[in-house]
Amino acid sequence: METLREFERDLGEMREYYSQGKTKEASWRKSQLKGLLTLLKEKEGDILNALMQDLGKHQVETFRDEIGTSIKTLNLALESLREWMSGRKAKLPQIALLTRLSLEPMIGALAAGNTVVLKPSELAPASASLLATAISTYLDNKAVKVIQAVKHLTPVTLELGGKCPAVLDSLSSSWDIKVAVKRIVYGKYGCCAGQACIAIDYILVEKKFTRTVVELMKSMIKEMFGENPKESHSIARIINKQHLLRLKNLLKDPHVDASTVYGGSVDEDNLFIEPTILVDPPLQAEIMTDEIFGPLLPIITLEKIEDSIQFINSKPKALAIYCFTKNKTLQRRMISETSSGSVTFNDTIIQYAADTLPFGGVGGSGFGRYHGKFSFDTFSHEKAIARRSFLTEFWFRFPPWNNHKFQLLASSFNFDYLGLVLVILA
Repeated sequence: METLREFERDLGEMREYYSQGKTKEASWRKSQLKGLLTLLKEKEGDILNALMQDLGKHQVETFRDEIGTSIKTLNLALESLREWMSGRKAKLPQIALLTRLSLEPMIGALAAGNTVVLKPSELAPASASLLATAISTYLDNKAVKVIQAVKHLTPVTLELGGKCPAVLDSLSSSWDIKVAVKRIVYGKYGCCAGQACIAIDYILVEKKFTRTVVELMKSMIKEMFGENPKESHSIARIINKQHLLRLKNLLKDPHVDASTVYGGSVDEDNLFIEPTILVDPPLQAEIMTDEIFGPLLPIITLEKIEDSIQFINSKPKALAIYCFTKNKTLQRRMISETSSGSVTFNDTIIQYAADTLPFGGVGGSGFGRYHGKFSFDTFSHEKAIARRSFLTEFWFRFPPWNNHKFQLLASSFNFDYLGLVLVILA
């Protein structure tokens, strides 16, 4: 474990290395991205094993969420690097008087020519150890450092998540309902057993539709994870004992326990919690005030689905809102009357996999954005450069001031070219 003195020394060396300009060269950026790509391909088995050891994640889920998406982003960055690095022209007005494994953000930072200090989660020791070993082998260790927890550093918590709601309208088509429920079950239990910042935290449905939703969810959980989910190896376990006990305590509230309609069993020895469904737990209970981050899914019933907007707005801003509806008016209102990092209609999680969409939060769910070109933009600065000729001059922008210059400026700022000519001729 690095001491504070060693960390400060490494940080100073990285700053010195950056000041030499090496990381700004396109060849260096490309070499680091290729190094990451090689790391993912050569260490794929180690990554799969590390996440199975840390979280019990099935290899297919790990490849989908961690390796595959990173490879896709790396290939995009390598293909687009020259374009991203190049300047672009912007037109001035005619009269101008006065602009999953921690790898995804690192791709953008390296593509933008930065040095990187990577701090893996201490809650996933196998993954952290793998990153610490592999990155120093595949990347420029003068510019990229992996650190573990440092005893004397002040702890800092950055919340990027919150309670992400899923709004499920009373769909008329039985096919649409089944597809929606399947995507909701995946968006909760199929994402690291709900231990993901973009996993669904709770569902909002109309009261009359609740029974149908619950029965379909029960059926879909069995279809995806079997009669005994713990033995299926298709759902992740809880990251550690501390977090398992936190989730277990959420269910201990008698009123919360009474709202459980499916699941609820806990295996402390194997760090496993069964996919659990609750209907209308108390809104003041901890399960409805704090981010759940686990396989417990409350369903909150409403008289009409339009009430979901008011309910969402009564809570801190979410990283993601998932809304299942064909109602165009509701879709428009969900976009314009709520605030969140993203809104996805009729599916879950797909916004995270799309390099063409920015990923990030707003308010309490985080700040900034990344993914694809957005990562490059976040970790770089688009410098404004303006050039003028000495031959033309807008003389009326300079003092001393008079009404004539005032009229010329007014015409200019309103793009009233005819008025400008008339003022000059007058």
